[in-house]
Amino acid sequence: MTDKQKTDLSRFLCLVLRHKPETVGVKIEYKGAWANVDELIRKVNANSKFTLDRRTLEEIAAQDQKGRYSFSADGKKIRCNQGHSFPVELDMEVCVPPDELFHGTAVTSLDSIKAQGIKSMNRNFVHLSKDAETAVKVGARHGRPVVLVIDTKRMTADGHTFMLSDNGVWQFDGVISWGYVKDIIYPETKGQTT
Repeated sequence: MTDKQKTDLSRFLCLVLRHKPETVGVKIEYKGAWANVDELIRKVNANSKFTLDRRTLEEIAAQDQKGRYSFSADGKKIRCNQGHSFPVELDMEVCVPPDELFHGTAVTSLDSIKAQGIKSMNRNFVHLSKDAETAVKVGARHGRPVVLVIDTKRMTADGHTFMLSDNGVWQFDGVISWGYVKDIIYPETKGQTT
């Protein structure tokens, strides 16, 4: 399997495990967001253009730079660690975040965010990055990127809580109002902020 084929298969698995399990007909458990590995392999092979086996699934999970996948302790189940758009309970740990976190978005979304705050959109939680570089990459997926620096120290002092996924993505359950944006970073200005 080529690297491109593996990347395409990984994207497809994310689609199935995070957004549309009905694409192949696999069942995702509400508690933990787990899918049975044998069923996933069987259904992907029967209901998609992809060919999947256990070794390939393990390679994709191990090589994923964002740490999207986790296997259960017994290795019989797999899940995506975050980013679901259907209801699941991941049992993420509530943690005190660093003093600031970063939200990558597109410049074209700024007016909407100023008016309505940062929303989870089609996902269960607002996702925040621990560094600006990661947030730039996230924002670039949606257009010309911009990074919002979130004052999580003040949010925490105001009683808001944050969760941390197994792969290190900070999660917030709710809307982050514009008042908590303490800075805006425009990457195309080579690190200067306005």
